[in-house]
Amino acid sequence: MYNCADDSYLIDGGKANPYYNGNMMQYLESRPDYFKDLVEVIRLSGMEDVFEDEQITFFAPTDWSIRGSFNYLNRIWYRMGHDSIKSFSQIKPEVWREMLSMYIVKDKYLLKDIPQIDTTAIAAYPGQAFLSYGQQPMNMGVVYYDANNVKYAGARQIIYSYVYDFTIGDMKNAYVATSDIQPTNGVVHVLRLTDHAFGFEPYLFATKAINATIETEPDN
Repeated sequence: MYNCADDSYLIDGGKANPYYNGNMMQYLESRPDYFKDLVEVIRLSGMEDVFEDEQITFFAPTDWSIRGSFNYLNRIWYRMGHDSIKSFSQIKPEVWREMLSMYIVKDKYLLKDIPQIDTTAIAAYPGQAFLSYGQQPMNMGVVYYDANNVKYAGARQIIYSYVYDFTIGDMKNAYVATSDIQPTNGVVHVLRLTDHAFGFEPYLFATKAINATIETEPDN
């Protein structure tokens, strides 16, 4: 279904031009191989103006992440005795807004602007705490990997984290696969698709969707 063989920027994160001549919504629309479902979710949430006009940093979950959490919701919903949820539109817009807002930070933060984080020495290198667009406590930091037995001398990678408890460093981390994609109104950091669930925890998304009530599938 997806083919990224010719996608030098998303794979390598630096060989191609990181600038995109268009707003963030247009960039996401231009990459249906990664963001077709994401674009649909943005429209259902009513947040197009945020992605078109506001200066933001967006930690973009791919369609794999969204589908993974949607499928988890469907399994829970089926066990509750309901028919499968067929369409994203059956989930209330406010749920999509709340979930998407977790991934948005106001203003523009490139990799170079983000403080170091070391998950094994969090007191010394904690990254930086932020409130997301929806006022959820989040954290972002840059991991400095070792190279040739030299500590912190290697490649760098952004981690974006959902915070359970700042005082004990209890966070759910999402790793950025590609950073610093720059449309005209901010920056996109694409989250690694292999191990990130939309909403950071599938049950969090499922619980909020169910509590908000699932709409009946519209008649064709």
